Amino acid sequence: MMEYKGYVGCVIFDNDADIFHGEVINTRDVITFQGKSVDEIRHAFQESVDVYLEWCEERGKPPNKPFSGKLMIRIPPALHQSIFLSAKQERKSLNKWIEDHLASATQPSDSALSHHH
Repeated sequence: MMEYKGYVGCVIFDNDADIFHGEVINTRDVITFQGKSVDEIRHAFQESVDVYLEWCEERGKPPNKPFSGKLMIRIPPALHQSIFLSAKQERKSLNKWIEDHLASATQPSDSALSHHH
């Protein structure tokens, strides 16, 4: 993972093509880059972000900001109450309780992993 101006680049190495492919992962707009070395991929990443920001500026389009980590959601009041009570019982803030549950919901379970021996 690389970071530049708040944008996070995730890089994978393509063994067949002998090249690094990268993509900015914390924005909705697609920003990709590639390079043959670590220095090259880092430079390509920064250049891609700069080009993207220039492109937006030229068009008077606000750039798609990196995800802030702030998420507004609407849920039924009864669910809100039961989450609040569950968080209280676990002595967690509402935010921390939700974060923990979202994290566990997006991570592969141990039982799923144990089948791949």
